[in-house]
Amino acid sequence: MHGMYHFWSMGWSWIIGLAILVAVIWFIAKSASQNNRSVRTDKSALDILKERYARGEIGKEEFEEKKKDLL
Repeated sequence: MHGMYHFWSMGWSWIIGLAILVAVIWFIAKSASQNNRSVRTDKSALDILKERYARGEIGKEEFEEKKKDLL
């Protein structure tokens, strides 16, 4: 009888641990996808262009050309 109790308690703790692990992974994945979505939707094309110019990825001429295309 004691051996059967030990088997069931061990089984339930394993299932509960697995459920907690799945919940943590789900929460991390959900928060990561929300962060990615908000970054994409918050910036306009002009904002991204300004950032690229500020980082030195494009020169002034290219910035002005692309800015005209956008506006």
